Amino acid sequence: MSAEDLEKYETEMELSLYREYRDIVSQFSYVVETERRFYLANAVDVQVRDSGGEVYFEVRMSDAWVWDMYRPARFVKNVRVITFKDVNVEELDKPELRLPEDGPFGG
Repeated sequence: MSAEDLEKYETEMELSLYREYRDIVSQFSYVVETERRFYLANAVDVQVRDSGGEVYFEVRMSDAWVWDMYRPARFVKNVRVITFKDVNVEELDKPELRLPEDGPFGG
């Protein structure tokens, strides 16, 4: 496989992964970003740990989706991540729960 073919393959895989993300993101409550990966999850627990003066984070997620184009099974029941870098956890907005603005309950 040439370098050009490999680049084209990676671009196609990234696009496919993005489409999958777009289609499933509404099924999750949280976005979690670590130094190595990006996750969608419905439950997240972040614990700050100290081991002999060295601080690290233990992140436990359940009902998760892993952003990794080289991983064939991206949906996992439980995942545990240990990282010495920052962890970003954001709660996802659930737009489908909003009332229509032009309906009887809208502004």
